[in-house]
Amino acid sequence: MGRKIYFGEEGLTLTLTGVTSFFALKRKIHIPYNRIKSIVVDDFRAPRWMLRMPGTSISFLNIYEGSFKYANEWYFLSFEQNRSLLIMELEGHERYQYVVFQMEHPTEAAAEIKGRIHAFSQ
Repeated sequence: MGRKIYFGEEGLTLTLTGVTSFFALKRKIHIPYNRIKSIVVDDFRAPRWMLRMPGTSISFLNIYEGSFKYANEWYFLSFEQNRSLLIMELEGHERYQYVVFQMEHPTEAAAEIKGRIHAFSQ
């Protein structure tokens, strides 16, 4: 799929590979555990008037890769469908308020991230 999560002691790194990183114009995003406000698996419809900054979008096919800005908030989007996406709301991250991406087994990934957040906050 072109997306992998690597877990560290203080945060996770979302790594994009292959064509995904080419279209997103980005290879890695580091997210400290203490910056993750919430994490859910849900459907996501990108707002119609998002600005690509930089990124690639083919809205009628629900393909979004890269950084986008909407209503004075920064989003990192990386998906080819708008169903069963891992959606993280961040607080105090250096750039993004939302990171939304597609991956295999999103429910299990969300549970693993929640477990890491809990262990980090202990």
